[in-house]
Amino acid sequence: MGWYNKRLAKSLWVFHISGSPCNNCDIEILDLLTPRYDVERLGIKLVGSIRHADVLLVTGIFNQKIAPKIKKIYEQAPKPIFVVAVGTCVSSGCCFKESYNRVEKREEVIPIDMYVPGCPPKPESMIEAVAKLLGVLNG
Repeated sequence: MGWYNKRLAKSLWVFHISGSPCNNCDIEILDLLTPRYDVERLGIKLVGSIRHADVLLVTGIFNQKIAPKIKKIYEQAPKPIFVVAVGTCVSSGCCFKESYNRVEKREEVIPIDMYVPGCPPKPESMIEAVAKLLGVLNG
């Protein structure tokens, strides 16, 4: 099922999971919560449990050790859940592309609905992606 078939009728609650990142994307995600961007005013809230989340935000590569854990967390999420992959590492592997430990097909671990490219992506790019997601939710 694609992201265009999913519907939600409330604010977005986001659960963030780091695969095997360099942490630059994670820092930019935390920047979204600062007064400069303040995404909570848009109804977007970072939550501490996947069981309360509408969106799973994933950063970093999927390696052999973390991939089963990411899949387990995804399976615990209430449905529908949107999966947003943030950063170049999760989308193409970046500097870890040739690693022997990287999972080649991350979509076989969990379905990914949207990619936000960049190394790291700017907060404005992440806000734009969420705005597109909200357009789907309200459409």
